[in-house]
Amino acid sequence: MTGMIRSWPLALTAAVIAVLVILPLLLPNFWIANILGRSIAYGIIALSLTFLATYGGFVSLAQTMIAGVAGYTIAILAPTAIPAGAGWSYGLAIPFAILMATLAGLIVGAIAVRTRGIYLLMITLALAVGFSLFVQSNVELFNGYEGIRNVVGPDVFGMPFRTPLVFYYVSLATAVLLYLGVMYLVRTPFGLVLQALRDNSRRAAALGYNTALHRIAAFGAAGFIAGCGGVLTCFYNIGISPGSVGMGATVNILIMSVIGGLGHPIGAFIGALIFTLIDTFAASIYDRDRFNTLIGLLFLVIVLASPDGVLGIGKKLAGLFRRKERSAEAAPVSPAQASPAQSEH
Repeated sequence: MTGMIRSWPLALTAAVIAVLVILPLLLPNFWIANILGRSIAYGIIALSLTFLATYGGFVSLAQTMIAGVAGYTIAILAPTAIPAGAGWSYGLAIPFAILMATLAGLIVGAIAVRTRGIYLLMITLALAVGFSLFVQSNVELFNGYEGIRNVVGPDVFGMPFRTPLVFYYVSLATAVLLYLGVMYLVRTPFGLVLQALRDNSRRAAALGYNTALHRIAAFGAAGFIAGCGGVLTCFYNIGISPGSVGMGATVNILIMSVIGGLGHPIGAFIGALIFTLIDTFAASIYDRDRFNTLIGLLFLVIVLASPDGVLGIGKKLAGLFRRKERSAEAAPVSPAQASPAQSEH
């Protein structure tokens, strides 16, 4: 029984992945690319924030900026970019962009290493706003307000990257690898020390662990994750502009993470899917201009009902269902329900 209890999360994960692999065979291209593919790409960026918040206790608002570092790097180097960039092949530009995002994550971690709580939020927010203003004002390298266009991605097995099935499956494979990587990382000695720092940093330091180094490394790992998401979102949007890394985009990633739930990495993708659905169908639900009102109301309702987001609501419902089952099993049997043999005895 214990083995079954321990193995069910793995079986559930495998079942969800299998469903996601099969879904494109049942849905039109609009849903494949603009709903599911987009949700996965932005969910990867939200995953970087969830990883830091869940296992390190750091709520960073710089993850959109770090994703933007990867996006602008790939845009500047892309052979198809307009205005023309360095002309690197995508095979070289993609890993270099992710490397730059990882480096940006390490730099953010080094700057914010001594801060926690509201001070960490303010420092990472200042970095995000500063980066947005910098790319907006720099015309020579980042093309200012207009940004860089026509970043279409490489061909995959002879098919354009922007083909709905190609984009979806590449995004899904990337998300699965990063999700499994996070779940593995948090069980390693590094991950266990990171969680110890979250719970009691002074005790971890007293045991001899270098708390500053572990925090910076955590931001570096989150930077790698955000960089992968930044490359995918740049391909999805066919380019990047200051609006992609601005205040609105930064808040959107935070909303995705909180709506889904900061208690587990899967919450990032749940929140991204909910956000994408509302963003896409806001005009049909109410009014396109009222999207912020809709998402704000949803955010408020979920936070009031469960600070742990949708995942927290799911856990509460599951706990309630289990309690009802146990109550039904423990209920005494009435004489009328007893078997004839028991009654005669």
